[in-house]
Amino acid sequence: MNKRRRRTALAGVGALTAGLLLTSPQSAEAANLVKNPGFETAGTDGMPYCWEKSGWGDNDFSFETVADAHSGGKAMKVTLTRRVDGDRKALVTESTDCAPVVSVGKQYDLGLWYKSTTPDTSITLFRHDTTAGWQYWTDLKTLDMASSWTQATVRTPGVPAGTDRITWGVSVYGTGSATTDDYTMEQVPDTVPPPDCTATGQICANGSWTVQPTQNPVRSMHSVVLSNGKVLLIAGSGNNEEDFAAGTFTSAVYDPADGSYKVIPTPKDMFCAGHVQLQDGRVLVISGNKAYAVPGGHGYEGFKDSYIFDPKTETYTKTNDLNDGHWYPSATELGNGDVITFGGLREDSTGSVTAERWSDKDQRWLPLSQVNQTWSFWGLYPSMILMQDGRLFYSGSHVFGNNIPGTGSAVYDYDANTITQIPGLQNKDERDQSASVLLPPAQDQKVLTIGGGNIDSNPDANRLTDVIDLKQPNPSYVAGPPLPQGTVDLGAGKVAETGNQGKMYVSTVLLPDGKVLETGGALHNRANSVYETSLYDPVANRFDPVAADPESRGYHSSAFLLPDGRVMATGDNPGNGTWNHNVSIYSPPYLFKGYRPAITSLINQEWKYGDTQRITVDRPIAKAELIRPAAVTHSSDPNQRFVDLPLSVSGNNVDLNVTSNPNLAPPGWYMLFAVDAAGVPSVAKWVHLTGPAALSASEPSAHVHSFADSLRGKVAGAGTKRTAQKVSTTISGCDRHYGSANVCVPTVFPPQVKKTAAARCAWLKQNHYGRLKVNGGDDPLGLNRNRNGTACDRGDVNS
Repeated sequence: MNKRRRRTALAGVGALTAGLLLTSPQSAEAANLVKNPGFETAGTDGMPYCWEKSGWGDNDFSFETVADAHSGGKAMKVTLTRRVDGDRKALVTESTDCAPVVSVGKQYDLGLWYKSTTPDTSITLFRHDTTAGWQYWTDLKTLDMASSWTQATVRTPGVPAGTDRITWGVSVYGTGSATTDDYTMEQVPDTVPPPDCTATGQICANGSWTVQPTQNPVRSMHSVVLSNGKVLLIAGSGNNEEDFAAGTFTSAVYDPADGSYKVIPTPKDMFCAGHVQLQDGRVLVISGNKAYAVPGGHGYEGFKDSYIFDPKTETYTKTNDLNDGHWYPSATELGNGDVITFGGLREDSTGSVTAERWSDKDQRWLPLSQVNQTWSFWGLYPSMILMQDGRLFYSGSHVFGNNIPGTGSAVYDYDANTITQIPGLQNKDERDQSASVLLPPAQDQKVLTIGGGNIDSNPDANRLTDVIDLKQPNPSYVAGPPLPQGTVDLGAGKVAETGNQGKMYVSTVLLPDGKVLETGGALHNRANSVYETSLYDPVANRFDPVAADPESRGYHSSAFLLPDGRVMATGDNPGNGTWNHNVSIYSPPYLFKGYRPAITSLINQEWKYGDTQRITVDRPIAKAELIRPAAVTHSSDPNQRFVDLPLSVSGNNVDLNVTSNPNLAPPGWYMLFAVDAAGVPSVAKWVHLTGPAALSASEPSAHVHSFADSLRGKVAGAGTKRTAQKVSTTISGCDRHYGSANVCVPTVFPPQVKKTAAARCAWLKQNHYGRLKVNGGDDPLGLNRNRNGTACDRGDVNS
């Protein structure tokens, strides 16, 4: 594996301190903000004034001031003659004298003229944070090869908080050269007036929820937004043992256009399977439920079967089998379209230590001999998020009980077959059914983890949040702001949460304005719904409470973005075995800010990496992005991502600059949103992002950065080959001695419940459990003291 190294300046003034930056911003629409834009004034170390050499990696390179200029007598030529990794670039010098001053929230139009003999070039942007110093910001635009002078223009995103200066240049990351000249930088004028509120002040501030008139007909715990705008809702047996015994397995397709549902024949029990969209828009469904747990016998069992759902025909087709069973598996699409999966339960109820890989090229699961193995048990639904260099980040979010040993978070390098522990995750064994999300934009490589509990020990769920910046050389989680508190239904009505009470079963949804909606949850193992919703602002690192979903959304609930910018929430399966079939729709505040921008034309629906794609809009926009459609279950959607598309603007024609890196935007169908300066999004258009059939000399390769390249955590390689990990048969936190399989009497009651039969029975009654048959002769919770085969009847409580 190649050694990764951070970007280092080869020449320049050096780091700036906050005390040197008390300079008034340059006037807005004035002149060019780049000093010495044509390299005409000489400087030091063979570089022009206000320009420095920069780059990293194992490569041979040269920097030259040449006479072949677009204007004047000089231009800058950067050449790579040999490259293993890294890049080289001439940057505006990182100094108070040279780096342009910028204003927070403003955007800037950048321009330059260039020639290039390699497709592996991009305009790269750095920013100066007043606290942390200089750091990479983003890549803006891939430059096409050009033998004659060609102009390139691109607009920056809004300047992040804490930024006072920026610098930029052209990165060369393939063998060949780029010659550049005549750089420009101008602030974009403010043109959009403050938005009008089109509803009540409360709705404009907090959005609104509506419960739909038509219920979801199936007990679905899996929600997948399809490339035709419909939603696949998978239930299988729906956590209902009677349906399992009868072989009644269901799915439904929901159409947001008319609110209708179509029930789909489902060939096997896909209850608690894994799922992910393939790059062609079909849905890969991984494993499912082979058998329910038996009191005193085996636990849940996962089968080896796998299926593909085709949105065009609305049918399932079987694939070849997996190498192992995986009830509750992860599913992450890689940059080449392959899918990798870990964890879950095998056919004999033990934990699977087998990594599986779906080959997009071969359209099949690879045999065990062709898949790298560490023989590690990652748990159930481990959240495995693809990083920009192809490694996987295990965020610590998982399902059922304690986290994995160690720090509870790790970076997995498939190629090197190593696992490196990542520090900082708070209370790592109480992050069961927390939620993790790659924050917008994906280029920032930051992950937020929210809430969680533990179904084994059943404490009050927490309000912890953690944020990690995977761009850092040795990233570590840092504590984020606490989750806002809402009301909780403790069985006798809603009361305000107190102390450190938070929630598990939380859903996170990326919104097109760049914020994250978190909603739903419960305080305990399949009990005590929490009613709270908030918007997280990644720039401000702040949660703002908004209107809460009026429906209970605990275990087996999900929430996800629709193409029209609304959010749909469905499901809830408390321990008493009931199911909430009501569906809620949330309209965020941005839908009450007046007229929405519209994408009036999309020239091409088929996109390639490194492309420039043109759209036409009906009025000015501030940004555009691709949002990957949801494939969510159990608070987990590790493929969810928001990919920024830097703009090149000419009136109502907007060129969108697509990342060259498929690890930032794995191939497939995406929702394309255009967003105005007030944060109001268009309705999405669907685009299909894929790589070329074969890389040619004119196709750009991925511009990968040296992030997370100096990890200092404990490293583990492949362990000893083994078959499985022993797992408790009560892994679901349910004591199967009581009630049917779809009822969950907790193995440990919430901390507020005394350890007496009377208190436990009162709690079960308060939470509407009804009559509970005792299965077999054992009574581990002491709920059948009169030994009549029924728990919590009068004789049990009074005896």
